[in-house]
Amino acid sequence: MRVWVPGDAAARALGADAVAEAVRAEAARRGEALTLVRNGSRGMVWLEPLVEVERDGVRMGFGPMTPEAVPGLFEGEGADHPLALGPVEALPWMAAQTRLTFARVGVIDPLSLAEYEAQGGLAGLHAALAAPDRIVTEITDSGLRGRGGAGFPTGIKWATVARASAPQKYIVCNADEGDSGTFADRMLIEGDPFVLIEGMAIAAVAVGATRGFIYLRSEYPDAIRVMEAAVRLARDAGVLGPDVLGSGLAFDIEVRVGAGAYVCGEETSLLNSLEGKRGIVRAKPPIPALEGFMGRPTVVNNVLSLATVPWIMAHGAAAYAAHGIGLSRGTMPLQIAGNVRHGGLYEVAFGLTLSEIVEGIGGGTASGRPVKAVQVGGPLGAYFPPALFDTPFGYEEVAGQEGLVGHAGIVVFDDTADMLAQARFAMEFCAIESCGKCTPCRIGSVRGVETIDRIAAGDTGMIPVLTDLCHTMKWGSLCALGGFAPYPVMSALTHWPEDFTARAAQEAAE
Repeated sequence: MRVWVPGDAAARALGADAVAEAVRAEAARRGEALTLVRNGSRGMVWLEPLVEVERDGVRMGFGPMTPEAVPGLFEGEGADHPLALGPVEALPWMAAQTRLTFARVGVIDPLSLAEYEAQGGLAGLHAALAAPDRIVTEITDSGLRGRGGAGFPTGIKWATVARASAPQKYIVCNADEGDSGTFADRMLIEGDPFVLIEGMAIAAVAVGATRGFIYLRSEYPDAIRVMEAAVRLARDAGVLGPDVLGSGLAFDIEVRVGAGAYVCGEETSLLNSLEGKRGIVRAKPPIPALEGFMGRPTVVNNVLSLATVPWIMAHGAAAYAAHGIGLSRGTMPLQIAGNVRHGGLYEVAFGLTLSEIVEGIGGGTASGRPVKAVQVGGPLGAYFPPALFDTPFGYEEVAGQEGLVGHAGIVVFDDTADMLAQARFAMEFCAIESCGKCTPCRIGSVRGVETIDRIAAGDTGMIPVLTDLCHTMKWGSLCALGGFAPYPVMSALTHWPEDFTARAAQEAAE
């Protein structure tokens, strides 16, 4: 009997470890041979722990599983089990996706290199080693852009590092996933770590780097454990080390753990932290592509950017670029969270509208009340009202509505949400997480909280002051932390002005 019980952190938080132990115990009680795999999550968080049992070569799903319901898995074919869901791949949530980056997540044993290769792993690296001069062109032609926030073209960044002359170059993976409502980096590392290693190795071949770093946050202990184990296994198998897959090229990776500073998700702060310095923003220029880690040319990419590279190299730039809209090519793993019925990870080509994402995929609010707002792009992303739900999900399309795609976190709020309180949270978040280097962010965020508090108390005369302050922060801050904080504030003020004038209106009525 072959059974999969996710070892993903979200599934474990929902009781997956207890379910796994119950499966082992029941198999032992019955004297039945058992192969238990702790896979990654399929992304259907509301069904976790999602147990899969192989029946005639088909993986049948059961969930949300409890230890008490485990014995029923061993009865007959399990078709009459009250938690039976049917073939997992045929579930509507799975069948409608375009899984490229996440193709193996939830399917394989995350630490089995043999399973990884059997499911197409390392094909991209072999293709890259066969034609190293084609790598940058393929990545550029694919239209792949940074998946961490800015959306900068990956091929241009790699070309800059490749052209730079230096005795040492580096590949740095930014796995400091700090945005609320986002979890794609964690899910991928816990469910398919070898694809990140392969993507970094391809980047190294492309630009001539020999060393790489994965900067993980300390809040992700499961991801750290899996990633460190995967690096050791890859090194033992010759995927990493002095002779990558027998090519004669050297590349190795070290996992570094940050202390959890949000600002270290910004690339120059991350580099300072890697160097053992305080995590504060560097002025640019020079850009990291020319003077990055230890002053050497450095590729700094997000987990999802690097993890997508193997698919592109294995299948070709044209195949990847065939997905998406406009200048937003390929797929994006959407992370749907908040007050939503079906929260989780859903990989799909760019172009769906916010309405299709929130109502069609997410199923509306978990509370059953009307949707009031959707925040796109993390805690510093803009709030979108239902009136803008026809906006296609793409970099330029969302930016055209004064928003950010960011890391593709989508957080849903129902009609009980107080948008003034949400605006205050954004300013307070910025004040707490600011590295303190530049005045607009360090001082502006504190003054922003004070100003919003005065508005909340009924002083609507401070609304123009708040607007002016946001303009200063947006254009005067040294990095995106202070520069993006005005997005949630101004979107809340623009689309829900009544939430900012409620106290004054109440006092006038009295």
